[in-house]
Amino acid sequence: MIITIDGPAGTGKTTIARLLAEKLKFNYFDTGAMYRALTYQLLQKNIDLNNQEELSVFLEGFHFDIRENKKAKQYFVGGDDVTDFIRLPQVNQKVSEVSAHPAVRGLLVGIQRQFGKEKNAVFEGRDMGTVVFPKAEIKIFLTARPAVRAERRYLEFKEKKMPATQEEVYQELSNRDHFDSTREISPLKQADDAHVIDTSDMTIEQVINLIVSLIPH
Repeated sequence: MIITIDGPAGTGKTTIARLLAEKLKFNYFDTGAMYRALTYQLLQKNIDLNNQEELSVFLEGFHFDIRENKKAKQYFVGGDDVTDFIRLPQVNQKVSEVSAHPAVRGLLVGIQRQFGKEKNAVFEGRDMGTVVFPKAEIKIFLTARPAVRAERRYLEFKEKKMPATQEEVYQELSNRDHFDSTREISPLKQADDAHVIDTSDMTIEQVINLIVSLIPH
């Protein structure tokens, strides 16, 4: 079985998807981490997205791997652990643009579908239920009020000691929402058969229990 969890940043996707997978004993895949890892490497290597030849060579050599460490996921690119770097502000600012590139999308969607063939899994992202796994058995679309989402993301940055003000976080989320929702390639949108859950006033446990109740037994 494949369960997809889509939605904008700050809705609790990552935490909910991870804990749901643990509860169901499913594999968990944070597809956003894949795009972030690739974005981080692009920035490190100063690859120009508009230089098709340069980008093609980079993508051909891109190798992404996920490893488990005490129940936590670690993300590797070419053998390098990039787990602590993929949430940096400069990656946040660039990841939507990178994710919208057709060549990048094509490569990572292929990797995601390959992972989906292996076992029961929860896939978290922005186009899981609409593009990557349109036939998924259970599709969830998470939402939350913009102010709530910005507060959550700000506290996350603060906890990780990343420099950012609440106003900057709110503006970044607004910009990313607009870009993700209006891009031509795999825009952020709710699948027609998705269950919509507003997490603004719900606990993580409440959301997970609601999703579990939607699974046929």
